[in-house]
Amino acid sequence: MMSGGYTSIDNQKVSGSVPAVSDPSHVAVKFTDSNLQTFRPSGAQGKISGGTQPPHDADDTFSKPGGGSQPGSGEPQGSGWFRTFTIAAYKPYFDVDTSDIIDRLKESLFPFRGTFTEKTATNPDLYGPFWICTTLIFVAASIGTFVTYIAHKLKKKEWDYDINLVTWSAGVFYGYVTVVPLILYVILKYFSAPSGLVQLFCLYGYSLFVFIPALCLSVVPLEIFRWVIAGVAGFMSATFVALNLKAHINSAGERWFLIVTGIFLLQLALAVVLKLYLFTVTV
Repeated sequence: MMSGGYTSIDNQKVSGSVPAVSDPSHVAVKFTDSNLQTFRPSGAQGKISGGTQPPHDADDTFSKPGGGSQPGSGEPQGSGWFRTFTIAAYKPYFDVDTSDIIDRLKESLFPFRGTFTEKTATNPDLYGPFWICTTLIFVAASIGTFVTYIAHKLKKKEWDYDINLVTWSAGVFYGYVTVVPLILYVILKYFSAPSGLVQLFCLYGYSLFVFIPALCLSVVPLEIFRWVIAGVAGFMSATFVALNLKAHINSAGERWFLIVTGIFLLQLALAVVLKLYLFTVTV
């Protein structure tokens, strides 16, 4: 029906949809599924930073030590030998929990287990050895001063504080826990049984922990008791070091027995030196 130039379509004749007119210039666009690979975050987290590590095949330019500074750390990073003089180079060796320190101190008090190096193989620390040596210096100076003061007062003699006790103790403990592991590191390397230098520092540092209670017990004014305490502490410390290195030094061949014996005797010699200088009171 047509009216006024317009054409109307009867409603009864319309059903469904009107088919679209195809345009020859129209190009159909099809989207295919993306083939992008998704990386899951790494499960390794640091105890200090708590951040996740990037995937292994990601760009790790900023995660490698080099010139400039590490993002978020604010600390300069060197390359090669220069990195040895940066704080960041030693931060992993102080990244330990209180539970880790307590467990390692307990291990040093049970020397016959010989499992210390196995438990600390992946994460040796320098935090424990540093504070053990520092505590030993403080305890040796304070206990030694207290014992000599009491001994002088009981005999009614004049007493003077000996500052050399502090410097001597610092030289002995810091020097021993630094020089001896270095020498042992060179010896083991020569006999083709190399060990980690930091692991040796860690082992020798914790081996001195037993001398802290021994020094505290030296306040008992009995010379024979002091000799017993020094001997027991020296034997425990020497056994702790020798047994933990025995399994590793076995690969050195027939000379492993001589090396272990030398380590044991050297630790006993330290106990004798401490007895003669720190456990002995002269008035």
